Amino acid sequence: MPAAAPTESRPERLDPRALDRAWARLAARPAPPWLHGEVARRLGERLSIVKLVPQHVFDWWSELGGGAALLAQAYPKATVTGVLRPESAPGLGSVALEPAAVATPAWRRWLGLGAGGPRAIAQSAVPPGQAQLVWSSMGLHWAPDAPALMREWQRALVVDGFLMFTTLGPGTLVTLRDLYRAQGWGTPYAPWTDMHDLGDMLVEAGFADPVMDQETLRLTWSSPQAALDELRTLGMNTDAARFAGLRTPRWRDRLLAALGAKTDAQGRVVLEFEIVYGHAFKPVPRAKVAEQTQVGLDDMKAMLSRGRQPR
Repeated sequence: MPAAAPTESRPERLDPRALDRAWARLAARPAPPWLHGEVARRLGERLSIVKLVPQHVFDWWSELGGGAALLAQAYPKATVTGVLRPESAPGLGSVALEPAAVATPAWRRWLGLGAGGPRAIAQSAVPPGQAQLVWSSMGLHWAPDAPALMREWQRALVVDGFLMFTTLGPGTLVTLRDLYRAQGWGTPYAPWTDMHDLGDMLVEAGFADPVMDQETLRLTWSSPQAALDELRTLGMNTDAARFAGLRTPRWRDRLLAALGAKTDAQGRVVLEFEIVYGHAFKPVPRAKVAEQTQVGLDDMKAMLSRGRQPR
């Protein structure tokens, strides 16, 4: 009996090893992707909705987020800590990274690591209930298990702490997807998750009042080759159902010709990127109703500090 076709759900479609390879390759580049920096700037324009000035900010997977300098400028008195994806610092496990111990120079420069500057820690070393703001720009679509990552965000926040994130949505690179489909080339990338599904995941992870919205960025390039060069700075095909072999130079020529046939009136290659914005906060924990209810000490303190009793 033939194997069932993979579904469109991200956990089943993403190849974790391909994700890790792509992340490590991009983290070794001289700078984060241009698109990541632009999206971080746009997310930064929304910081005004956070009325409480945070004392501690976790910049999650900040190596490629492009927002370290922006956060330091927005909150000069706050402790801004970069949370590193494991592929940026292999073998460090739960050891907190001091600036002098970080061995990858590219993202050290991006994060401004040095004397008196921001610090970075491995994700496994993030303490619970410490940050008033968790910021994650263009990182969620790199997660093989998005709900698990959201639970990590929720765990890192104090009660009433705020989450802000961006990620790619399913309206990204639709032209490229349709081109591959028409040519019978399989898939150019793993599918991205719809913002409504992401909102449901946030609630399941323990967040309250998630607000999701999106915008579409329409980018143009002077040639098909320039477009492909830019796309390579954003990752690689991480779909578990992608073409299993190596592509040939002849196939690449066909791809360039197919892209060149879809230029606009000015002869430019046009591709669209759906940017999803998410905002939510960590509510006061509520004990589940049961014959016997156990409440953690930290949760109990949070409930009592707001005049609520476990029910």
